[in-house]
Amino acid sequence: MARNILITGASSGLGAALAQAYAARGVHLFLAGRDLSRLSEIAALCRARGAEAATAIVDVTDRPLMAEWIAAADRAAPLDLVIANAGVSGGSGWSGGESADQTRRIFAVNLDGLVNTVLPAIEAMRPRRKGQIALMASLSGFRGFPSAPAYCASKAAVRVWGEGLRGGLAKDGIGVTVICPGFVRTPMTAVNRFPMPFLMTAEKAGSLMRRGIDANRARLSYPWPMAAIAWLLAALPPHWTDPLLERLPAKD
Repeated sequence: MARNILITGASSGLGAALAQAYAARGVHLFLAGRDLSRLSEIAALCRARGAEAATAIVDVTDRPLMAEWIAAADRAAPLDLVIANAGVSGGSGWSGGESADQTRRIFAVNLDGLVNTVLPAIEAMRPRRKGQIALMASLSGFRGFPSAPAYCASKAAVRVWGEGLRGGLAKDGIGVTVICPGFVRTPMTAVNRFPMPFLMTAEKAGSLMRRGIDANRARLSYPWPMAAIAWLLAALPPHWTDPLLERLPAKD
């Protein structure tokens, strides 16, 4: 079981759920987020479960700062597990579609920010020849949606990169799990004003993700009915699916 765990985007949503899923006596958590108040609340909940929890306000797009923070955390408690979770969506606080600035921000956080987390983690774990890395992708990364093309593309890149890393890092004793969630009740999905099939609570998602990570699953896609729909949309010819997807409501 992982004892020293670093999680980005831990102040809310899936990151907060994962922090609480792992919180227990003997566990040391390093939690990063953008909202100090919310991050402190999550850390307090984790401490109430017996874990030690250190917090940091870190911008994942700041490459030198991320490298410094991860190295410092690893010196304090050699990291067993790093969860690259931080991400943004075009529907999180933005109105309308993805503008040029929003598109660049989505790629900067969801892709560059994740790379800024994963590469220093690999550097820390490789000499010990053990460790686990989890990358937060999405079921939306299986097919581009007209309402969120940049978000879908960023998550597709995360998924494919993570799946490629897994084979190469296995020889170094480092496991890699790519997580592809469907709709989970979080602040990111709270702004959606359209039906979200198979909507799951963050607590249930956190427990499910922990089991998959602990088992070193290559890819964890959930819930399975939504995963099946995503796979089907990816497999069908675009000229079949485009008319359907174009009728879907836009993200707020």
